[in-house]
Amino acid sequence: MAAPFDPSAHPHRRWNPLTNSHVLCSPHRTQRPWQGAQEKGDGPQLPAFDDKCYLCPGNERATGGRNDQYDGTFVFENDYAALKPEAVEGDEASSHPLLRSTPARGRCYVLCFHPKHNLTIAQLTTAPYSARSSILPIVHAWRRLYLSIPQENPFVSYVQIFENKGSAMGCSNPHPHGQIWSLDYVPEEPRTELLNMQAYALDARNAAPDVLRGAPLDEQGRASLLLTYAHLELNTPGTPRVVAQNAHFVTVVPYWALWPFETMLLPYKRHISSLEDMTDEEQLALAELLGETACRLDNIFGCSFPYSMGIHQRPAPRGHKGADAELGDFAHFHIHFYPPLLRSATVRKFLVGFEMLGEPQRDLTAEQAAARIRDCDTTHYLAKSNA
Repeated sequence: MAAPFDPSAHPHRRWNPLTNSHVLCSPHRTQRPWQGAQEKGDGPQLPAFDDKCYLCPGNERATGGRNDQYDGTFVFENDYAALKPEAVEGDEASSHPLLRSTPARGRCYVLCFHPKHNLTIAQLTTAPYSARSSILPIVHAWRRLYLSIPQENPFVSYVQIFENKGSAMGCSNPHPHGQIWSLDYVPEEPRTELLNMQAYALDARNAAPDVLRGAPLDEQGRASLLLTYAHLELNTPGTPRVVAQNAHFVTVVPYWALWPFETMLLPYKRHISSLEDMTDEEQLALAELLGETACRLDNIFGCSFPYSMGIHQRPAPRGHKGADAELGDFAHFHIHFYPPLLRSATVRKFLVGFEMLGEPQRDLTAEQAAARIRDCDTTHYLAKSNA
């Protein structure tokens, strides 16, 4: 006779409705010994200003440009952009259907979050800083760029906002900053999510009361995949995957999470398709929960927790015509945090072997990870050690 299923002990697969893919969960593997590679822990604390940093106020960058003497956020076009704005003709070199390429066009920007070289979003939550004074300006800059870039560059179809934090995630400069890539197409990850959110909204079966369970609908009266999911998490007994919430947003470890301490931040009260749709109150609430989430991650292992963080939202502002613009009405604003650390500040998860050749796999369950993050303080560990 088969034993009763225990998701905290037995291997199982979880489905990701955003990507229509699966992740293999193997919670029993957390007991295995580790003799593999280890990351470097935090080095000496950084100075508030580094005269050799290409991103500090007033400094000269590698290409000869000079930064403003900024005292808040600072934006400039990336000196080593992955995309160029010039239009080129298509590649006609090969007529074989297996050898196809399409020109890609866009503009890339760097957004410095703060003038101080040694502060991260996680640290901007603790006095003398606050989400209102130090993180809200970042949200305002994101919103301004999201609106202005497509207006100034009509060929742009998608604005991808993201941050790579820490050398473990390939960040080449420790100064607090993120990037904005604008493209003339909708990239694979957000496009896949948009298509699945559209399919969910248009599938009559998903409008059944027993599935929606009272979740709010979008402006068209349709079921929203992520709004329904947020409502489901907040109404699950014990809220085992909820990390934190405020009046407008909630942070969860998604049921289908791949990375050990992966989190997703999203609005739960109403359908919000992009930064454009947020009220002033909602923008402040976003800044507050963004900072709290980053701070909790740092406090898991008492280190500057590396991650890739990015926003998925409506491809371009309302009324802008671009590739897949019709999918915009199905978008529900959300932020992904993909942190790689697994067991300690020096042991990370690698996506190799079975994960490259078979399918994604994780050891820690989403519920276990959420409990670890939820138990962390909201005062940054460095503020405590310096007190």
